[in-house]
Amino acid sequence: MSSSYDIVLRRLRRVFDQFGEGTDPVLRPSDRSDYQVNGIMAVAKSRGENPRVLAERVVAELDLGDLASVEIAGPGFLNLTLTTSFLDTQLRANLSDERLGVATTTGRTAVIDYSAPNVAKEMHVGHLRSTVIGDALARLYRFKGYKVIARNHVGDWGTPFGMLIEHLLDLGEEHAVATLSIGDLNTFYREAREKFESDEAFKERSRQRVVLLQAGDAETNRLWRVLVEQSVAYFSEVYDALGVTLTPADVVGESFYNPMLADVVRDLDAAGLLVESDGALCVFPEGFTTREGDPLPVIVQKRDEGFGYAATDLAAVRDRVSQLGGTDLLYVVGAPQAQHFAMVWAVARAAGWLPENVRIEHISFGSVLGPDRKMFKTRSGETIKLIGLVQDAVDKASLALAERSPDMDPEQRRVLATQIGRAAIKYADLSTDRQRDYVFDLERMVNFEGDTGPYLQYANARVRSIFRKLRGPWNAGDVHFVLAHDAERSLALGLLAFPEAVDAAVTSCQPHRLTGYLFDLAQRFTSFYEACPVLSAEEPLRQERLALCALTARTLTLGLSLLGIDAPEQM
Repeated sequence: MSSSYDIVLRRLRRVFDQFGEGTDPVLRPSDRSDYQVNGIMAVAKSRGENPRVLAERVVAELDLGDLASVEIAGPGFLNLTLTTSFLDTQLRANLSDERLGVATTTGRTAVIDYSAPNVAKEMHVGHLRSTVIGDALARLYRFKGYKVIARNHVGDWGTPFGMLIEHLLDLGEEHAVATLSIGDLNTFYREAREKFESDEAFKERSRQRVVLLQAGDAETNRLWRVLVEQSVAYFSEVYDALGVTLTPADVVGESFYNPMLADVVRDLDAAGLLVESDGALCVFPEGFTTREGDPLPVIVQKRDEGFGYAATDLAAVRDRVSQLGGTDLLYVVGAPQAQHFAMVWAVARAAGWLPENVRIEHISFGSVLGPDRKMFKTRSGETIKLIGLVQDAVDKASLALAERSPDMDPEQRRVLATQIGRAAIKYADLSTDRQRDYVFDLERMVNFEGDTGPYLQYANARVRSIFRKLRGPWNAGDVHFVLAHDAERSLALGLLAFPEAVDAAVTSCQPHRLTGYLFDLAQRFTSFYEACPVLSAEEPLRQERLALCALTARTLTLGLSLLGIDAPEQM
């Protein structure tokens, strides 16, 4: 089923194609009508015509039938007002449509790279945005019909593993595993690093262990797998606490690509792209220079014949296109990596590993700040653990529930506090334009009022409470939407804008497009509920308003689920 927005937009495009000079019409919500059509001014300017005259010609050609009425406003804007019969048809269709009008995309595979912690290190606040944004995009793309392949590109290879394996042996494997199994990865890593820096014998053993690891020594590889498995188990605990869909099967670390690196070097050389520079093998992609104007290299193989991140990332691109069939490659990684990715992808394009029909995009994001608007850390200056952040939010939510509902069953409060705490963290992150920084303020985030996750959860629960007051089950039957009250019509228009919000979030990879929509819908419902009695209304008005409530609850629930946020029925 097509949304009302899409139906009207298609009709407009047919007319714009006659006059448009490549300009696409844009529909924007308007205070004076349902939509204002923008684009005519640009077309008129390119054609050297009077905008209002052109608008009149567009209206003469525009066949909206019984979809909408249209009037020309100002120097050349078009105001569209959807007909009640058309709104009725769309709303009735949504009552039986699980997707609420959202169309599906077929034949595309999205490989989404997100979270990416390091083995033997605890996940901290710096992993929050990649994990939360990436998981929301994975959910959105799955819902849109993409085959989604998640890639948790963990750091599980390299020279630090020599010292980590040696430290594991010094502690004794059983004791080391016990330490790692309780999530105390930071202590384990710090102790290994301190010994490496202060003990020459330990340092030499660590270096030799790296040689054994890279040579494929069986016992060294077994010990390495112990470290990886314990870390992945810990990551899974964090993901479960946060309500994130990543699983151990999605972990594809740097080690996975290690056997591919020699082929990367060989094939780049065969393509004539490799250049030796100061003993290293490099590619100099076009368009990348230093401030002095010198070409910037992508170092594929270092002077010591080791491989850097660029080689691994090139192997990953190659694998994701040729083996996974990725048509859309998304990298949810912080903004500082922008140039690195741009250069690596330029090399991949030049090598023919990244066809032009494959979309590849860096989904960059800003930082999480503390109340002082600096990088969020503990008072002692340490990086905040992600699992602790989640627990703080859950504890805060539990206290708020105890104040609001002191008689609530303890188990019910525990479950609900977990749902609210997760929602508070995720919504605060996702409701911010991902490229901007935001301040982590639990007091505001757990609030049941304002633009917060708990507010939307509460709004949804309030809608559902209406149906609990009915004496029996409710079904829409042969309901019709007259929308006689302005608040009814406003809510109806908000409900029908759901597909547009989902599509905007997917195409822009900006989840805040959906959070903003859901907050607006909740406010529209509040206005409707205050102005339009539901249960006390006479039939058939009562049934119409119940149907609007049912669609609101379904839209909020589905929208929140696409962000990874629970929608409890009671709060």
